[in-house]
Amino acid sequence: MSRRIEVELTSARDDGSWTWRAAGAREPRGVVAADLVPPGAKVGDVMRAEADFDLDGVSITSIAPKQEKKRNEAERIEIIGQPKRDEQLVTSTLTSRPKGDRRDSRGRGEGGEHGGRRERGDRPDRPGRPGRSDRSPRKPGEDGGRPKGRPEDRSERPARSAERRPPRARPDEPSKPKPKRLRPGRVHRAAVLEELPPEHRPIAEQVLAGDIPAVRQAIDKENASRVATGEPAINGDELLAIAEKLRPRLRTAEWRDKAEAAMADVDEIDLRDLRSVVVAADSAARDDETRALATQLREALTKRVDAEQAAWVAELTAALDQGRVVRALRLSSRPPKAGVILDPALTTRLAEGACASLTADAPADRWAAVLDATAFSPVRLAVKPQSLPEQPSEELVANAKKLASRLPQVAAAFGIEPSDAPRTRRPPKPKPVPPPPRIPPPPPMPAEAAESAEVAQEIGGSSEDEVAGDS
Repeated sequence: MSRRIEVELTSARDDGSWTWRAAGAREPRGVVAADLVPPGAKVGDVMRAEADFDLDGVSITSIAPKQEKKRNEAERIEIIGQPKRDEQLVTSTLTSRPKGDRRDSRGRGEGGEHGGRRERGDRPDRPGRPGRSDRSPRKPGEDGGRPKGRPEDRSERPARSAERRPPRARPDEPSKPKPKRLRPGRVHRAAVLEELPPEHRPIAEQVLAGDIPAVRQAIDKENASRVATGEPAINGDELLAIAEKLRPRLRTAEWRDKAEAAMADVDEIDLRDLRSVVVAADSAARDDETRALATQLREALTKRVDAEQAAWVAELTAALDQGRVVRALRLSSRPPKAGVILDPALTTRLAEGACASLTADAPADRWAAVLDATAFSPVRLAVKPQSLPEQPSEELVANAKKLASRLPQVAAAFGIEPSDAPRTRRPPKPKPVPPPPRIPPPPPMPAEAAESAEVAQEIGGSSEDEVAGDS
């Protein structure tokens, strides 16, 4: 956000730039380029400046000498407009008609159509004023108003001189195009479904929708509806066996649709989608054609990750060169390649920039932005504030206590122990399911009962043998 402030030049550097501070402040605040400082400026001059305030600090966009009033009379505003004649400088005021006046809006009264005005004629007590009938018709524009029709040409107005130089806008960063998401077709899946028997297609559709759990849910739903209508339940084991048999073939067809869609837009597709397709190739690529396609996808993924890594390092370096510490810290926490180790020089610059931003004169929102960005960066353990505010706000202390476990040196500077930091509540662990109760074995039978059981078994066996012989 741009704002006008008064600054004081504190010193001149060897490269031509100047250091400045707010008028009345004790310490310098920033640096301004030499081409923005007016010629003849010297140390101690107080000037008016246009400044942009953002999270990364204050940027001076223009500087001009401070104007001093040279006259004691009141300032006047000169109105420049189109010149007019004397008869056009007449003003008129519309007033409400007094109560009881019976004339209408056209001036008609009780004396006929025009209220007797025509009967009176000219007034003898006012010589030199012609009557209404002797007046000549007005021409457009003579009554002080604008003539009807085409409006006046605005180009005739004199150009208004610019009083001040417009603030120089900060160069906008080129917006990154949003990566494409994977949109696979259904060519290979439809081909597999066409080859299956009609009675197997509903099972295959459930496998494609939600794998084996979807098949189980469909079986349970069908059996529930059959029980409600009094029909016998279906055998779900046979359907599950068919689903297990169709599953590898369907998964290969589904992966092939995704792989071909990813290969068509391999340079623009989102890296997350491309990684998911490559990971799924280990179990889905089962023939030579699908293995060759998987190899091409792996090579394309490696190439994309290397290019994204180089662009990420370049963007991180550019942010540090521009002094945008918060953006650099946020970029460092989102590398395109997991587990990447930053260059030691970049790590040092990141840590130094974060430490230099945490000072006593930094505003509270600056502290909050830097701490939040540092908590997830790879330099979070090396960041320590240079100086603390004399009376830190409660919000700042609460934020430091919240991030104490991730920023130990910042917490130590505030006198906060990591054990005092609020802990996030973890979800409760699921209770273990108790094992089924063990059924004790039956007690041994007495001798007489055992003998009777053996006799019954022999009789049953002999009767079965006789039935088998008769058949």
